[in-house]
Amino acid sequence: METTVVKKTYKTSLINNRRYLGNKYKLLPFITRVIENECDNVETVADIFAGTGAVSSAFKGKTIITNDLMYSNYVCNFAWFGNMPFNPKIIIEKVVYYNSLQELEDNYMTENFADTYFSRDDCAKIGFVREDIEKSYRNGDINERERAILITSLLYAMDKIANTCGHYDAYRKGIDFEKSLELYVPLATVENNPNNKCFNMDANELVKDIQSDLVYIDPPYNSRQYCDAYHLLENVARWEKPEVFGIAKKMDRSTMKSKYCTQSATEAFEDLIKNIHAKYILFSYNNMAEKGNGRSNAKITDEDIMRILSAKGEVKVFSESYKAFTTGKTVIDDNEERLFLCKCN
Repeated sequence: METTVVKKTYKTSLINNRRYLGNKYKLLPFITRVIENECDNVETVADIFAGTGAVSSAFKGKTIITNDLMYSNYVCNFAWFGNMPFNPKIIIEKVVYYNSLQELEDNYMTENFADTYFSRDDCAKIGFVREDIEKSYRNGDINERERAILITSLLYAMDKIANTCGHYDAYRKGIDFEKSLELYVPLATVENNPNNKCFNMDANELVKDIQSDLVYIDPPYNSRQYCDAYHLLENVARWEKPEVFGIAKKMDRSTMKSKYCTQSATEAFEDLIKNIHAKYILFSYNNMAEKGNGRSNAKITDEDIMRILSAKGEVKVFSESYKAFTTGKTVIDDNEERLFLCKCN
């Protein structure tokens, strides 16, 4: 969709217009159907491993609490669900301006990432745009929500043209960069529910301090750390300009690692469930088990899931077929996305 502004055009984007491992957007009918059929009087939903916010988007009108350990996801969730109003005109004018930029000077992005995931020219634009967003915020020209929306626009634009297979563990060498960076205007709601809250915390700590009718849990399933797969987007979102290293140009991510990708996943899950204050817990976990390669296998067994949830209340399990993410050309059949619904005691 294109709209004219001052004789210039801009494009718009929706929350699902981003590639992301484990994205549940296509499973929203399944998730919402289970909630509608099995849960009563759900007015507050806490999505505590929110990722891109795809699941949270299904609960517009209710009070939404989002959380993610990665700042790049937090800032996108604040853009889509934050309780602070914003001025769409400011967003449009900034996006049109950013898309008009040409022949920019070197900056942090060109010095570290030129002709890797992006061309030198696109790196120059990414660095200029991100610096301008921060400068505009410090000067009081944009508010916190407008800052988040502009960062979200930039991250989505980067993701659309990145020289990767969908994540940033590696880039293809010696290719021609055919696409150029183009920012879209995110179609965020100007005034969301004033009770919405967005967090950037360890979920196990957050649940000790929040209450909701339903807590939706969609943690990492396996050993693949999201901060490894999306380190460059995290770098740009934080904009702390750290030193990067290795062929993949990764920054230090030691403080961003999730326990749910390690052998401590079951212990972390049990601690999480014990501390939740809610009427319902909806836990999303696929049945990869031993089907994939070592890194793809689920860290928490079905037996442990049932044991831990059953200690909290009555549990029902629902399933739907899905196409699993795998590396290489592995074909895995009979995969299911399962929803474990716990009606808490």
